[in-house]
Amino acid sequence: MSAIKGSMGSESDMSGGKGLDAPSAGGKAAGPLAGRLLYRDKLLLVLDKPAGLPVHGGPSGKANVEDFLPAFRFGYRETPRLAHRLDQDTSGCLALGRNQRALRKLGRLFSGGRVEKCYWALVEGRPPQDEGEIDLPLKKVSDGRKWRIEARDDGQRAVTRYRLLGHEGERSWLALRPLTGRTHQLRVHLATSGCPILGDPLYGAGDGGLHLHARSLSLPLYDDRATVVVVAPPPARLHAALSACGWRPDAPLDGEGTGVSVDSGAGMGHDGQEPSAESPAKATGKL
Repeated sequence: MSAIKGSMGSESDMSGGKGLDAPSAGGKAAGPLAGRLLYRDKLLLVLDKPAGLPVHGGPSGKANVEDFLPAFRFGYRETPRLAHRLDQDTSGCLALGRNQRALRKLGRLFSGGRVEKCYWALVEGRPPQDEGEIDLPLKKVSDGRKWRIEARDDGQRAVTRYRLLGHEGERSWLALRPLTGRTHQLRVHLATSGCPILGDPLYGAGDGGLHLHARSLSLPLYDDRATVVVVAPPPARLHAALSACGWRPDAPLDGEGTGVSVDSGAGMGHDGQEPSAESPAKATGKL
């Protein structure tokens, strides 16, 4: 399977002539999302969501991803919309549909399990095997004031594949591929298995911020084009813990646990520069 990253050709006819460097996506209107555009084509945008920013608004009125999406129209009439969700404290790849047609297509891909998602997590402890699968049904429970997710026999089916990428002492660095998309699935699966994610205030492992990063998305969005693969660099707050477990920032992405094998250096960085479409990446489709 081949994969590409970057522009799907010129957008000038569809973006009102503003091109790939539309100033609204990199200026003040983009707020905390300025400089965080990882990928763009005619149907799809992928942002690198920072930890701490919720995707939807809530009773508190706190700023959220949807507040800043008008800055990413790039000349389109419609404001892009979320194709899926990430927890507030999870960083990394967040896909947006640029119009209703795109949202419908992305919705079918996500609901049909055709989008390959890979997360990186730093956890307390080490799984019993270096590679395996967690198959535990999950259920939302509430005491009338607060809710949480628990592993219960009468819950919805939830499956997560994991692979050990490195470890140091009592901490491990894992690549995770959820085969289902339940709320808090990765957090509960790991906590229940004795390896809670570092910094998870709800399911264990204390303070310091949730050490969970949506590393990559692989989206077979086009029937006549290669699979779109997008990779988000780990945030600086995770570098020390990752490095202790063996991660090297200059290492090639192939074999690094992204869920795909991609050419080093492909993609758009936080400088907002558009990735090259002349050097397509390749994907293995394996965790």
